[in-house]
Amino acid sequence: MSEEDGFRDKLVSVKQAWAKAGRLLTGAPDEARSQRLPPGQRLVTNWPVLDLGVQPAIARDAWRLKVDGAVVNPIEWDWEAFSAQPPFEDVSDIHCVTQWSRFDNRWNGVSTQHLLSVVQPLPGATHLVLHGADGYTTNMTLENFAGEDCLLAHSHDGVPLSREHGGPVRLVIPQWYFWKSAKWLVRIEVRSSDAPGFWEVRGYHNEGDPWAEQRYS
Repeated sequence: MSEEDGFRDKLVSVKQAWAKAGRLLTGAPDEARSQRLPPGQRLVTNWPVLDLGVQPAIARDAWRLKVDGAVVNPIEWDWEAFSAQPPFEDVSDIHCVTQWSRFDNRWNGVSTQHLLSVVQPLPGATHLVLHGADGYTTNMTLENFAGEDCLLAHSHDGVPLSREHGGPVRLVIPQWYFWKSAKWLVRIEVRSSDAPGFWEVRGYHNEGDPWAEQRYS
């Protein structure tokens, strides 16, 4: 086993133990939804880095995004095709399941609503699985993916996304815990059924609503 594999296994074991123990849960009532800072979160001004111990180095000219599955029009975009799509900007907050939040992040990229208009999900499509270049996966409903503030981001606060934060392209789904916003995005699989991802099969909640404190299953 390599040192990298050992680090990853240790990290996964620790977070699985958190899920089993319900670590960080506050039991705050659902009225917290009216607050900007979800229950159990603390505000930070830096941007902590969390991953599985792997940070793929992907040059823009080598990056590809495949969208396939239950769609009328499967696509595979390179950087040129991605950059040719209508630009989208949004300012939103980040809420990480490890208890930190960061306000007023400015994102630039391509909206998920535009992407869906291009690929045209089939009538029976209900869910997606997002695939990162590091082997990470996470799932969500088609409805959540299509939120008006959701995007495939290439820039953060006016600069291109760094490698450590998921560049060249990551998903941003602001209304859900940030583990749903897959880094190093390379494939979006549209499905007619759910398929829990990496953390979801290891004790984390299948949806991840921060205001309902859906940290664990």
